[in-house]
Amino acid sequence: MQPTTHTQHKKLNQQPFYLESGESLPFVQVAYEIYGTLNADKSNAILVTHAFSGDATAAGSYDNNENFGWWDKIIGEGKAIDTKKFCVICTNTLGGCQGTTGPIFINPEIGTHYGMSFPNISIKDMVNVQKAFLEQLGITQLASVIGGSMGGMQALEWGASYPQFVQSVIPIATAMKHSPQQIAFNEVARKAITLDPNWNKGNYYDATKPELGLSIARMIGHITYMSDKSMEYKFSRRQKEGSFEVENYLQYQGDNFVKRFDANSYLYITKAMDYFDISDRLFVNDNLAKIKFLVVAFSSDWLYPAYQSVDIVKKLHQRYVPVTFCKINSSYGHDAFLLETSELTKLIKPFLEAIIGISGEIIADSCSIG
Repeated sequence: MQPTTHTQHKKLNQQPFYLESGESLPFVQVAYEIYGTLNADKSNAILVTHAFSGDATAAGSYDNNENFGWWDKIIGEGKAIDTKKFCVICTNTLGGCQGTTGPIFINPEIGTHYGMSFPNISIKDMVNVQKAFLEQLGITQLASVIGGSMGGMQALEWGASYPQFVQSVIPIATAMKHSPQQIAFNEVARKAITLDPNWNKGNYYDATKPELGLSIARMIGHITYMSDKSMEYKFSRRQKEGSFEVENYLQYQGDNFVKRFDANSYLYITKAMDYFDISDRLFVNDNLAKIKFLVVAFSSDWLYPAYQSVDIVKKLHQRYVPVTFCKINSSYGHDAFLLETSELTKLIKPFLEAIIGISGEIIADSCSIG
């Protein structure tokens, strides 16, 4: 049974911490959780990177065992990422609001919340924080970096920027760069926040928060996370007390989101995703050819459609990088990377075990399952 999780915090030694923009933060605190045990030579570490609204609690239980980590069915003893074999690390991302430095933090130079004075951040900045954190733990080699959605972007960035640091990369339901449609969805969500009168240019921490705008942003997001088929199955046109069930679902998701997420973090992190573009950097480093990739897409994902994963595979093939590609047949849409745990286990478990030579063989170069 997975133990109850306890999020820990560590302040990075690098002070100030310099960002890709040239700006800096006087310090960076990282919220993290670790599952499993690091072996003697520290070679069995796996970094799991979360999606944009996620946090460091990837597995285990919390809130008196009433809730579980967002990938609890993937991480744990005997699971896809087996904590009897691997030491799994998950950090809350830079710019977040679940314990790692972000807009909600107090700026020590002025004594108030950063708000919109927080410097612009990039996906590479997030990865640089992770790398500095791991090195502070004495880890200089990762068996794998694994992530879905924005987490997949971070995994790709690891492969491009620090190929000597990683043995394998597993990007799931992600892209090398956002399409105009993906940027458009994010911009509409951001407008919902910034047009909320309570947003007050980001200065709301000691006042009424822009809950309506943030709630609407989350509702927009949830529409893109599901597929037409999954919505039909889950809601159809059923009604309850005069409202369609899909309306009640979106309202519930929006109301819950504002209890745990920060509106300014939403703005900063989605902008970092929109500006991410690794298409010209993913295949320029010779060391990249030493990394093994497992790229996973889902048939009904229209937010990060499978063609974007195919584009990643094509880029890797140009550099003769060992890459396995699988498109899982699923009706869950983008949410499939959180829900298709059984099918993901069939891919991830033997891939990781082959990477460190435990057992199993690397799966076929291309497949479609489910």
